[in-house]
Amino acid sequence: MEAAVMRIPDTICGRLSEGELAANFADAHPPLTHAQAVIEAERCFYCYDAPCVQACPTSIDIPKFIKAIATNNMQGSARTILESNILGGACARVCPTEILCEQKCVHTAREAGQAIRIGALQRHATDWQMEHGGQPFTRAVATGKRIAVVGAGPAGLACAHRLAMHGHNIDLIDTHTLPGGLNEYGVAAYKLADDFAQKEVDFLMAIGGITFQGGLSLGKDFTVAQLRKEYDAVFLAVGLAGVRAMGIEGEQLDGVMDAVTFIETLRSQDKKTVPVGRRVVVVGGGNTAVDAAVQARRLGAEDVFLVYRRGHEQMSATTVEREWAQTNGVTVKLWASPVRIVSENGVLRGVEFARGAIGPDGSIAYNPADTFIIEADMVLKAVGQTFLSTPLQADTIAISGGRILVDDQYQTTMQGVFAGGDCTPGEDLTVAAVRDGRDAAEAIHAMLSQNSGQ
Repeated sequence: MEAAVMRIPDTICGRLSEGELAANFADAHPPLTHAQAVIEAERCFYCYDAPCVQACPTSIDIPKFIKAIATNNMQGSARTILESNILGGACARVCPTEILCEQKCVHTAREAGQAIRIGALQRHATDWQMEHGGQPFTRAVATGKRIAVVGAGPAGLACAHRLAMHGHNIDLIDTHTLPGGLNEYGVAAYKLADDFAQKEVDFLMAIGGITFQGGLSLGKDFTVAQLRKEYDAVFLAVGLAGVRAMGIEGEQLDGVMDAVTFIETLRSQDKKTVPVGRRVVVVGGGNTAVDAAVQARRLGAEDVFLVYRRGHEQMSATTVEREWAQTNGVTVKLWASPVRIVSENGVLRGVEFARGAIGPDGSIAYNPADTFIIEADMVLKAVGQTFLSTPLQADTIAISGGRILVDDQYQTTMQGVFAGGDCTPGEDLTVAAVRDGRDAAEAIHAMLSQNSGQ
């Protein structure tokens, strides 16, 4: 590729009008009407020992809440969901239900994949509760116990709410100025449209007993040991704050950025002020890569390429997410590994990739002599997130496999300190983080009750 034929980098803000941006970032999947929800609910077989329940990390009684919708018992339906998953509204929108509860629906065997729309029904019930009934749970008698929850994402929020139900007081601490974590800053805007993440936080915190402290960072403003002296227990829900580097030439050029930073910028400021290239290359194969690619298109990028080093089967993005990217005009290229960021006089021009092939033994090899270049004004890296252990270096907390080591009660190696969510071993799913926060809260409550002789 000669410099003479390469276009001038074109990364600007406000590529689209306000109206276009509003339409592009509106709710991607509009909710069911009540009539539609009842019809869908009536399709359910209300299975005994339902496989969909077993597939749900938070073990929501799915047949029960669906049957309640069918009988117009919306309050009962919502309570069934929320007593297992207080963030049921967000999970209904962002969970990969196609590989969890809906995949196990018995309808998939009977009707060529036409599973009950469990996610849409869950959204219908939880939205009804938030709009009509408010917070359905009340606090127990105040215990006088104080717990610090570090990280205001799904795990931290779920833990704080369950502890508040038991009558404890919680200080919810986060580096961001708003609570919500991944739901507020890390998910595509069209998945949690209309400021839903903050509406759900307000709904959750209406139980009382939870105080939010933003703009404070673990390891910088405080240590776990300091918190342990001030509080009766500590719960760590710090997520995965690190981002993997590609480790290639040109990675530090202007116009090359982490996909998570791009998404957070888009979520935290006016979309008119978010710069986007005319030609964008996203490197990665997960849901973050898809979210970044689709949002770049919806910001006004003319050409977006999502490039992954392996095949469809190895992508962590689900089939639904991959199809969503393609229906939004994203070009997906497989079996290509980034070799270098192409530049001219320090200016980003594109990305060079080596083509890969599967050998006879099943191994994958990339031929450095067989490369191609995709022109780009902007490159977004989505090659994985990691746990940052540095903020814990002053504390006696064991790390194993790059995550915080916990026992079956979410207890770390530091007495009275618990952890859950993405910062601990296990699947990196919002719904799994909610489960960890909920169950860790029960373990903390049990410890505090035992210590106080209750």
